[in-house]
Amino acid sequence: MAEQVFPTKGNLIATKKTLSLSTMGFDLMDRKRNILIREMMLLIDKSKMLRREIDGTYERAYLALQRANITLGVIDNIAGAVPVDSGVKIHFRSVMGVDIPVVEYHDEEPRIAYGFLDTNSQLDYAYQCFHEVKRMTVLLAEVENSVYKLANAIVKTQRRANALKNVVIPRLESTVKFISDSLEEKEREEFSRLKVIKATKAKKKN
Repeated sequence: MAEQVFPTKGNLIATKKTLSLSTMGFDLMDRKRNILIREMMLLIDKSKMLRREIDGTYERAYLALQRANITLGVIDNIAGAVPVDSGVKIHFRSVMGVDIPVVEYHDEEPRIAYGFLDTNSQLDYAYQCFHEVKRMTVLLAEVENSVYKLANAIVKTQRRANALKNVVIPRLESTVKFISDSLEEKEREEFSRLKVIKATKAKKKN
């Protein structure tokens, strides 16, 4: 449905300009959506790969811990000996205006933080496996958080693109047609009026 505007050449020019900008905006939104989808699909593939790897690493780690418990008895004082990890830093990168996290993790070689008197190689292996799990969990958290942010941005972009395509642009096109048709009708009326005036003057001269 056309907007209720007065059919003038000025309004026609302004509406055509708005229509052009809206069409350009839709094209940009559509391009942005495609880029975000492509970026998200790459991260989803990476997430699937990391999940497969982390599942295998968890399995090895818990199996090693189980064997250490079998050989040493239940180990309940190791956790307190593990140092607090402060090597994780988060900053962001922008993908088409969407800030997605980049986790910077200083992955140093695991240092054994417990004594060797009451432990064995099974526990050492479990400790190394869980260290690897921690590194992979940091990567997985980065990727899955990025996927979540991109998915939200895609939904918002799609909603705006649909509004432009299905509501704003058709309404502006209808308004342009209404103004153009009205101006053409006025021109025809003016042309007919001038012909009548010209014919009337010609009769008077005769």
